[in-house]
Amino acid sequence: QVQLVESGGGLVQAGGSLRLSCAASGRTFSSYAMGWFRQAPGKEREFVAVISASGATTNYADSVKGRFTISRDNAKNTVLLQMNSLKVEDAGVYFCAAGYDADTWNVPEEYDYWGQGTQVTVST
Repeated sequence: QVQLVESGGGLVQAGGSLRLSCAASGRTFSSYAMGWFRQAPGKEREFVAVISASGATTNYADSVKGRFTISRDNAKNTVLLQMNSLKVEDAGVYFCAAGYDADTWNVPEEYDYWGQGTQVTVST
């Protein structure tokens, strides 16, 4: 019962920063863990980051740890992904996803709802 809409993608130079936003519908947003995944051309969808329903816990892929920060504002039904020190290999379509009781948080199959994706392009 959650609709997700990502925004904030675009073109950024390597080393730069980008802030992605995911707006969720419904009053039950706070019941869902929220994850970010990305998919580069010809590659499988890859886990990026997740934040628990309460916002108390976050986890990151090793490849982005220390550079990306996930956060949420349950009052605004919004999840953010702050991406710093972007690398060429960070490029791809970024998806936000909502999962109810998503214990295996790095697996796409754990998530129940997905946004449409937003393109992130990193130039050299």
